[in-house]
Amino acid sequence: MTDPRLAGLVQTLPDLRLLTDPADLEHYGRDWTRRWTPAPLAVALPSSVAQVQAIVRWARGAGVAIVPSGGRTGLSGGAVAANGELVVSLERMNRVLGFDPVDRTLTVQAGTPLEAVQNAARERGLAYPVDFAARGSCSIGGNIATNAGGIRVIRYGNTREWVAGLKLVDGRGELLDVGRGLVKNSSGYDLRHLTVASEGTLGIIVEATLRLADPPPPTSVMLLALPDFEALMQVFSTLRARLRLEAFEFLTDRALHHVVAHGAQPPFAETYPFYVVTEFAAGEAEEAAALEAFEHCVGEGWVVDGVISQSEAQAAQLWRLREGITESVARYVPYKNDVSVRISAMPAFLAETQALLAREYPHFDVVWFGHIGDGNLHINVLKPDDMAQDAFVADCERVTRLLAGALQRHGGSISAEHGIGLVKKPYLSSTRSAAEIEVMRGIRRVLDPDGLMNPGKLFDP
Repeated sequence: MTDPRLAGLVQTLPDLRLLTDPADLEHYGRDWTRRWTPAPLAVALPSSVAQVQAIVRWARGAGVAIVPSGGRTGLSGGAVAANGELVVSLERMNRVLGFDPVDRTLTVQAGTPLEAVQNAARERGLAYPVDFAARGSCSIGGNIATNAGGIRVIRYGNTREWVAGLKLVDGRGELLDVGRGLVKNSSGYDLRHLTVASEGTLGIIVEATLRLADPPPPTSVMLLALPDFEALMQVFSTLRARLRLEAFEFLTDRALHHVVAHGAQPPFAETYPFYVVTEFAAGEAEEAAALEAFEHCVGEGWVVDGVISQSEAQAAQLWRLREGITESVARYVPYKNDVSVRISAMPAFLAETQALLAREYPHFDVVWFGHIGDGNLHINVLKPDDMAQDAFVADCERVTRLLAGALQRHGGSISAEHGIGLVKKPYLSSTRSAAEIEVMRGIRRVLDPDGLMNPGKLFDP
């Protein structure tokens, strides 16, 4: 412990677990972007709300910036500590605090993994329906801080819809209890919703009260092969009209190629340009409706092959083709775009974006997938082995500026569910007006007057 400022923190909180080993600094100082060299001052692992408050108050006095840290599975640089910040990891604050069977809410500490929340809800005969592939690694605090979405947004919405209340330690060290689980509350500004998607710039989320849902119905999973891009929205419209959709995901042949190379089972004897993985409520009537919808799509030329799961094991195998994409391309350290438009604008936006990427990335491997049912598209650009990282990122950022312009024309967002962080900060103005950004700066100044909470993220001071 070489920095003298840390002696004051140890004196203030002698029981605080504090890490300064270089390996720990590297591990806790970065997220999944891997684009910045981590260089935090230290890593604090508080075990209580009181410790978090004391850390923030010490940081104010010492002039040390703070980077809140959950599972660090983010893809926008929102949890990067590269400039001597104190990382405050909530991983030790991972307990279920309470369950209310009448209100059907579960209260958890912010470091609780998403999968643990899902399991706790299931043990109580209910469900926490927000779900995505990083469920075992990400934390509920990070989910709230980025308004995480995932594969079932079409049915259940984003994280925001399931937050009944939360507790936030703001940049002054004050504990704010916002929302309080009320279904109706018209007593002024909703600070709960303000905190959701704030990316740690207003404070550290320490606790959340989450709404729970009825257990999902039995479902079936269907994988469809499509001959061309134009068929995608026709298939979605057909299935949405005839089935109770739980999810509707799409991926390209390149995405499937990488997942199969990573160990997944090829679904068909032939390779097709595009695929859809969709999950829907199951039953005899629903299975018949699904078969009729499939036959209609085949008759229209929108679908050329398909399979419906006949067991939970087969359903999991089909889902792996979609959920395994991120892991299968991770070794390439891909440049990622996470964008959204209104579903009604999706056909025109997809056509323009497909042409844009084909023109600007002629020699790059571009892996597309996304939650088409809620207007969210993920674009992963893989770096060629013989290209320098700096040159690769610079070229990708050039194209992202063009993509941001297309999003602005179609009324879309540069960040659908990953947050802005460091990666997308230069493009925030394509989604938010100058007046909106100034309002956000003003709100931040009130809750974080010293500008110490996750500085440099989302927007500059």
